[in-house]
Amino acid sequence: IVSSAPGTLQQRRQPGAVAVPWGAGPRPRAASSGPQPVVPTRQRYGVRRLPFARLCGSDVAFFERVMPGRVVTDPEELEPFNVDWLKSVRGCSKLMLKPQTTAEVSQALRYCYERNLAVNPQGGNTGLVGGSVPVFDEIILSTALMNRIISFDKVSGILVCQAGCILEKLNEYLEEQGFIMPLDLGAKGTCHIGGNVATNAGGLRLLRYGSLRGTVLGLEVVLADGSPLDCLASLRKDNTGYDLKQLFIGSEGTLGVITAVSILCPQKPKAVNLAFLGCQSFAKVLETFTACRAMLGEILSAYEFMDEKCMELVESHLKLSNPVTGSPFYILIETSGSNSAHDEEKLNNFLEQAMTSGLVTDGTVATDDKKIKAKVLGLIWISLIHQMLWSLRERITEALTHDGYVYKYDISLPVGKLYDLVTDMRARLGQSAKNVVGYGHLGDGNLHLNVTAESYSHSLLDAIEPFVYEWTARYNGSISAEHGLGFKKKQFIQYSKPREAILLMQRFKAMLDPKGILNPYKTLPSSS
Repeated sequence: IVSSAPGTLQQRRQPGAVAVPWGAGPRPRAASSGPQPVVPTRQRYGVRRLPFARLCGSDVAFFERVMPGRVVTDPEELEPFNVDWLKSVRGCSKLMLKPQTTAEVSQALRYCYERNLAVNPQGGNTGLVGGSVPVFDEIILSTALMNRIISFDKVSGILVCQAGCILEKLNEYLEEQGFIMPLDLGAKGTCHIGGNVATNAGGLRLLRYGSLRGTVLGLEVVLADGSPLDCLASLRKDNTGYDLKQLFIGSEGTLGVITAVSILCPQKPKAVNLAFLGCQSFAKVLETFTACRAMLGEILSAYEFMDEKCMELVESHLKLSNPVTGSPFYILIETSGSNSAHDEEKLNNFLEQAMTSGLVTDGTVATDDKKIKAKVLGLIWISLIHQMLWSLRERITEALTHDGYVYKYDISLPVGKLYDLVTDMRARLGQSAKNVVGYGHLGDGNLHLNVTAESYSHSLLDAIEPFVYEWTARYNGSISAEHGLGFKKKQFIQYSKPREAILLMQRFKAMLDPKGILNPYKTLPSSS
């Protein structure tokens, strides 16, 4: 193993209007997952539609006046917005709105509230728990055109932008200013910052920069009745009354629609190193993390782990090359600092100890000069190797979708128990599952447990749930570390929250959205 040099990271309804049925033509064709259509959520899960109003021609006409040319009714154009990224849930919305301003969002929600029309806020539609797509015919309110950067202060590092800005685009903008976003996700090329905040997304940089509950300084939100709430502060410290933004961070669009975000951004590291290492047991993975945290200290920015099954899937389905083979477990370590010589020395000392003590059996780093000989093109090669190594971790989710139907679980556990759940699930499911894999953010105690099968099966789901949640609750874990509850997990919240907390959440929902029009069927179990 050789140390690396500095690299780059990668209105009201008109009186007398007649409520005529609208959109009663042929239903949109089902989106497909391979040869099979995506089964409508209402059918697969047996959900009953709540008594919301149904869309009429006069409704569409109103929205066309508010945002001309940005109202989508074509079934084929609507199709991808009715199906989640995993192709596991599907709604039947007949209308999508694409506002550009907070005022347009306010007008739309005020009208929907008065008409009792349900609304599904949607960002990049990269959610993994069915929270970003309709269950029935909810109107899709897309933030895709709310993609303007409002301001950036180079002194404080505070960025203010609209909710529809794509995470990767924001990071590219900030890198030009010498800063980066405090979060990084595999879906960064598609996800919106508003969606990230609404789901309290974690991601790959949480170990170093913390969660969005700390880095988000302010929010602009439109409430269910169309009232705008301007809490778009750009202050590090503000101790005046209740911190209302925290209500909306992680609320998954059920309490209000986030339209703008103020977020604190760290400076771009001048020296970034990656190490991809092999370990012979999960116990060694834990020991390596302990040593890594002690020896790398403040420059440690990511510590990710993957089991060998994950690597087999990315190799077979995505044709990626694993530079380190023959190990049951793999870890990806990233360091980020301001002094390359200092960081190299610390990384070298750690790697030497990890190898000589037997914690690690094999490994490579981003600038292993046995693989990189070019001098002039060195920085290009460094960047490419960085991308290659991160792809092995970031594209596991993609590889899993090629393996069949995926049952996904995003769990927080005490770090020492993290992989025991994977082992127990494999033993429980046996041959009924195609693959059971585990990977995740070990530094945060976050396990991504995934079970694949040739197709969706109720019996397999019954074997997994509620067992996975009971197991997690037994060790005081959380059934959702960073993905949220969405549609798929809302009925299991009791495994992580006491009854009193759930009742209080339902009271907040009833106060802010009395008619329940915002993202219904999601996040909280029915108050009944």
